[in-house]
Amino acid sequence: VQLQAFGGGLVQAGGSLRLSCAASPSSFSSNNYAWFRQAAGKERTFVAAVRLRGSPTYYAESVRGRFTISRHNAKNTVYLQMNSLKPEDTAVYFCAARYTPLVTATAGKYQSWGQGTQVTVSS
Repeated sequence: VQLQAFGGGLVQAGGSLRLSCAASPSSFSSNNYAWFRQAAGKERTFVAAVRLRGSPTYYAESVRGRFTISRHNAKNTVYLQMNSLKPEDTAVYFCAARYTPLVTATAGKYQSWGQGTQVTVSS
């Protein structure tokens, strides 16, 4: 599956952004999806994941209660709603697809990746 992430930008601390990840239609509804992020000079880390039918969802502790992942199978799109953004949320955000029923926070177990979209949160 091909993925394309967009929606990043520059926002002040406390603000909101919604990221979108558009996927090719083939087998979209059969995959699990996740968002990861990578800050400059750091490793890529797990942010959130969503199962086949939109639930359950999983979050990194650092974003729980502020970010919401969702999917719209009819539109072949996965979303990441980010509220109460903090400067430490600044990173390139990637969407990823996994072709198995299990969700994982391990980046290496996802088979497809989008190109990334930059999110910058100013203080």
